[in-house]
Amino acid sequence: MTTVAQPPIVLPTIPVMRPWLGDEEASAAAEAVASGWVAQGPRVRAFEEDFARRVGTTDAVAVSSCTTALHLALHMVGAGPGDEVVVPSFSFIATANAARHVGARPVFADVDLRTGTLTTTTVEQALTPRTRAVIVVHQAGVPADTRPLYELLEPRGIAVVEDAACAIGSTLYDRPVGAGVDLAAFSFHPRKLVTTGEGGMLITRRSEWAARARRLREHGMSVSATDRHATGIVTPERYLEPGFNFRMTDVQAAIGGVQLTRLPAMVARRRVLADRYRRLLVDLPELRVVADPPWGTTNYQSCWVLLPADSPVERDVLLERLARAGISARRGIMAAHLEPACRDLPPARLPATERLSRDSLILPLFHQMTEVEQDRVVTALHEGLVP
Repeated sequence: MTTVAQPPIVLPTIPVMRPWLGDEEASAAAEAVASGWVAQGPRVRAFEEDFARRVGTTDAVAVSSCTTALHLALHMVGAGPGDEVVVPSFSFIATANAARHVGARPVFADVDLRTGTLTTTTVEQALTPRTRAVIVVHQAGVPADTRPLYELLEPRGIAVVEDAACAIGSTLYDRPVGAGVDLAAFSFHPRKLVTTGEGGMLITRRSEWAARARRLREHGMSVSATDRHATGIVTPERYLEPGFNFRMTDVQAAIGGVQLTRLPAMVARRRVLADRYRRLLVDLPELRVVADPPWGTTNYQSCWVLLPADSPVERDVLLERLARAGISARRGIMAAHLEPACRDLPPARLPATERLSRDSLILPLFHQMTEVEQDRVVTALHEGLVP
């Protein structure tokens, strides 16, 4: 009898992230389109109010991305040519680019090896008489210990801007990240928990800064299009200072409003999955899974693991093995100071940043992930670490 060779079983690829989007978001977007108001309008304002309540701040200003939110934040504190802005290299390059966008020079500081966030020691080493601001990143949803940083910087007149791109739903000192701070920026990119496709939010407790940010995002216009239509104002608007086109659309905001209602369930589910990863990987004690710091809780926007320094399998080799097994893992957070775009900046000695960036990887984690899928990831990880 002739045996017919059977094709190999090909399992579907498990993505590193999958946004939780459903019929509610589609209906909200369709309603915005049907309303005829698709640019920045009443839905943006409603989204801002919902977001401000969610994070415990006075004002939220919706913008086109987290990068533009950081740009506006640095603009608000007066950073510009001749100034320096201290940033972690262990962050997406947009953090450093925000300083360049206002004409300032980014200065890289190292991070704590366990949390991936700035510390008073690493920041103080990077300060100079030209330091105008420090951007503190709540990296991958892990909250930075900001209290000692404010105590270090505020007496020196150095502004603090919190890059909370990944941190919606994380907590710091038993409050939401961003609660009560002068300036913080959030992202709604699809890799984040709450997404609007693209988009960002600048939050502040200072009403005068919020009013200025709303003008600046719309070319410096004295009266927004929304207010003109709502109040019937016929007086021509004025342009009070050079501004930008950093607006969010009502279609995006409609989606974001629905996404915010999903946030508690998303955070809870991601924390369950991350804890399960930790339990399933307990037989690999040298493999460290990111965890809550003593001062807060993470939303597990990314579940990154750190390989031991003497790992028998290099990180990039492991990523290739996982890909062949249908697991879409990713390298860990980048080290921006090693990128060609930063070659014009003074060299920096950042051992923790380089270790984390070289030896970490991000495992798949998303709200809809099943235990069967997670078991596949864990099995592939065990097999991939065999020399």
